[in-house]
Amino acid sequence: MLFALADSRLPIGGHVHSGGIEEAVSSGVVRDVTTVELYLRRRVRTSGLIAASLAAAVCSGELPVPVAEAEADARTPSPAARAASRAQGRGLLRLAKQLWPHADWAALGPRPHLSTVFGVVGSACEVTPTEIAGVVVYTTLTGAATAAQRLLALDPAAIAACTVRLAELCDRTAAEAVTGLAALSDPLQDVLTERHTHRDMPLFAS
Repeated sequence: MLFALADSRLPIGGHVHSGGIEEAVSSGVVRDVTTVELYLRRRVRTSGLIAASLAAAVCSGELPVPVAEAEADARTPSPAARAASRAQGRGLLRLAKQLWPHADWAALGPRPHLSTVFGVVGSACEVTPTEIAGVVVYTTLTGAATAAQRLLALDPAAIAACTVRLAELCDRTAAEAVTGLAALSDPLQDVLTERHTHRDMPLFAS
């Protein structure tokens, strides 16, 4: 189940979101494998940790859905980033309703945050908060990594090696996520995400 949830082929719309990479490439912040890895490391430690901590708290039952939604909004200053999270959350919810039709999905509403849905999915398929946190961190990493590979025409093996090098960081971040709600932000990612909304004919939705 965890492998399936972490699979990039999961039809939740993640392939159309770059995690800020498209604008980072356009702005010259990300240029090669080295700068991709630096960006991914930063993304895991900020966006990944925040989303994973929210999902873990929902999965454990510590955080009710309405509170989780408010906490996610508070930790996502960029309106464009909130919209991207909710778009992917809607996609995951659509899939989850088919996989676990007997679970109670009503509290999520029509456009929940991705982290909230991951938390409820974790509870529905009876995985641990740490396990669902790991999935969230991993997908935060791989979505942006794949986008960088496509945008910069990088060697797939080099990007794969990069993600493997970050595996230990992902594990540490998932372990940290279950210790409490993370409260931090990344102004760079917020700026890149907002800038992206003004691009002419972007390749990615965010």
